[in-house]
This record gives sequence, C-alpha cells and structure tokens, in this order.
Amino acid sequence: MTTLNVLGTELMPCSYDPLTGFHRDGCCKTDAHDLGSHVICARLTQAFLDFSVASGNDLVTPHPEYRFPGLKAGDRWCLCALRWKAALEAGVAPSVVLECTHLRALDYVTLDQLRAHALLPGKREPQP
Repeated sequence: MTTLNVLGTELMPCSYDPLTGFHRDGCCKTDAHDLGSHVICARLTQAFLDFSVASGNDLVTPHPEYRFPGLKAGDRWCLCALRWKAALEAGVAPSVVLECTHLRALDYVTLDQLRAHALLPGKREPQP
C-alpha cells in the first residue's frame, strides 16, 4: 500500500543525509510506535533549532547511541507535528517540503498552514 503525503500523492523521502524519519529510513512515515508523530519534513533554520533547544528538545547535540547525528541549519528532518505547530505559533516555523510530509500531519495542522511555509518544487531552497 502506498503511503500518502499531505497533497494526496505518494510520500517522497525527506533526507538520507542526515538520515531522518522515525524509522531512520529517510521518510516521514509513522506508525503506532511513533508517539511524537514525526511526520513533517522541514528544512531547519537556526531560529527553529534555537527555539527547539529552549523548549527542551536539543536537536543540535549528536547522540550516536540513538543514531542521531545532531542537526544544523539547512538540514532536512522529520519533525514532530506538535513541535512544528508550536514553532508556527512562536513565529519560527521552518519551511516544509509538502511532497515529503506525511498525510497524518493534517491531524495537527491545516494544509493552508503547511502551504504557507512550503518550499516550492523546482525552486532553489532559501539559505538558512
């Protein structure tokens, strides 16, 4: 069965370098074990990373024991939907790759909210 993105088409990979996804398969797939709903593929900014650290979720420090490389601005990463929503409310939501964002993201945020922060296909991504 095909996994769908928020556009209703096949979910595309988010990042292989760094290797992202709850299952560390490069995709923002989810299942019942993914309590954080890591379903939004985002291009990280320093403002978002600083916000996340200040919110108690350090995404910068590497933790190899968990296959976590530590992230930097410009990386793509499957974010927890509620963390992205909190960043949206704080005015620091990173850009989103709609084709790589799982349909379950719509359980937390609207498609309009995601589209307002979408990276457009074929366009050069803005610098962090």
